[in-house]
Amino acid sequence: MTMITKATALLADIAVETDRTDAVQSFVKQETVLVTLTTTDGIEGTGYAYTIGTGGTSVLALLRDHLLPLLAGKDARNVEGLWQELFGLTRATTTGAITSLALAAIDTALWDLRCKRASEPLWRLAGGHRREIPVYDTEGGWLHLGTDELVESALAAKEAQFSGVKIKVGKPHAAEDAERLRAVREAVGPFLHIMTDANQSQSLSSAVRLAAALEPYDPYWLEEPMPADDISGHARLARSTRIPIAVGESMYAPMQFRNYLETGAASVVQVDVARVGGITPWLKVAHLAETFNVEVCPHFLMELHVSLVAAVANGAYVEYIPQLRAVTRTELTVRDGLAVAPDGPGIGIDWDMDAIDRRRVS
Repeated sequence: MTMITKATALLADIAVETDRTDAVQSFVKQETVLVTLTTTDGIEGTGYAYTIGTGGTSVLALLRDHLLPLLAGKDARNVEGLWQELFGLTRATTTGAITSLALAAIDTALWDLRCKRASEPLWRLAGGHRREIPVYDTEGGWLHLGTDELVESALAAKEAQFSGVKIKVGKPHAAEDAERLRAVREAVGPFLHIMTDANQSQSLSSAVRLAAALEPYDPYWLEEPMPADDISGHARLARSTRIPIAVGESMYAPMQFRNYLETGAASVVQVDVARVGGITPWLKVAHLAETFNVEVCPHFLMELHVSLVAAVANGAYVEYIPQLRAVTRTELTVRDGLAVAPDGPGIGIDWDMDAIDRRRVS
């Protein structure tokens, strides 16, 4: 039997492994919400979502007060049906981050159950396109780092056979961002991809100037130059620059991605499985992007995204930001510069529940 007999949730704070700053914020901790579902046949599935410092208790409250009680007696195999039922219940609070994060924690747990019951890894059950994925490094590109540190980290990533590195931009003057990018480009040569990320810090006019300043150094993309709800602004920027525009980490529903793609406002989709509401809507966004001949390079969550990028034909990159090593028994495998999707049954994350309990928020 596959009926859900128990549904629990907890919140744990996971400290960042390094200082992380961008143009608008510092990432001080990951508030991690975990949901565990147990079925009548004794199988357990665990899923999760996250925030980067605020709102975790709100997600937990939505789960405990409204969503988890509805799961008792439901058939865990009906993943799409359960997602739609829970989405319908929360219609008054959608589209929004709190609701999407709560749905994602449940949905990833349901997929964990689905994969374990089928004795298959997520990358294969969700599509099975390929197992190894190019990876780019973000840890060496934070905004507070000096130019010499950026160069040193980029060279280390190149030596490790990573295909790319990300440099945060958004300094007070575009010339400073351009100088930092120039130094990295001259150090690594023409073949390493250099992604840039402005973290929604720009107006349209400043984004146009920033893109023009960065263009000579061949950025692989310019990420989130403006607020995520400014679709027309991104479309105008895309028409003014040769740099591909990447968006998606701050979008919380598949329909938002459709609007970006239809208007030509995005050349790279960075859909985040936690923020979009789970694996179920993540796959819909990925397949939608494929119909526009657009690559998927998701934001963060490398331990989960490696399997999803491996599942779809247009999955292009995994972002390297280790965050779960303190609470898992295994970590992402990178071999010859390629991230390798886990091949065991489930979503591919081996949680250390004792370590999680030590970080539990009461």
